[in-house]
Amino acid sequence: MKALLDFLPILLFFGAYKLWGIYPATGVLMAATAAQMAIIYAIDKKLTTMHKATLALILVFGTLTLVLQDDRFIKWKPTVLYAAMAVALAVALWVYRKNFLKIMLGSQLNLPDPVWNRLTVAWMIYCLFMAAINGYVAAFWTTDAWANFKLWGYVFPVAFIIGQGFYVARHLQDEPAASDTPPSESQG
Repeated sequence: MKALLDFLPILLFFGAYKLWGIYPATGVLMAATAAQMAIIYAIDKKLTTMHKATLALILVFGTLTLVLQDDRFIKWKPTVLYAAMAVALAVALWVYRKNFLKIMLGSQLNLPDPVWNRLTVAWMIYCLFMAAINGYVAAFWTTDAWANFKLWGYVFPVAFIIGQGFYVARHLQDEPAASDTPPSESQG
């Protein structure tokens, strides 16, 4: 359900783009993302910083696209978002000595600190790659080609997340559960 919810705004954007063009599609993307965040908030009772940043950037860049009738704004939004994520992860890790991935996911995954650090660096590289590739497509390709890239470009995050899953699985540490304590020797 959550995976579908994550892809729904881009699917609606792509469909609206194919039917009506970039400006109506931008409005659809803005509305779909706002609805997506409302649903996430209703389910989780909170929005992550990433959710808030995504919503803010879509609303700001979408508004600029519609008001100025300039599709460059909506096309460059992913580049800004990915670059900001890479910078935030780098500053947190190397300046403040905080690992955001561990802070966000540490209660769900028991991993050694060096693995958390490698994951964070991998996310930085991935975000820079995605920022660069979107920037290239936005700058040098047509809007139609960019819209197709937005849909079919989801192969990159899917491949990255699957690869990350395999990497994490190799390094998961078992936590002893309270019920795993050995029986007392007086039993028997």
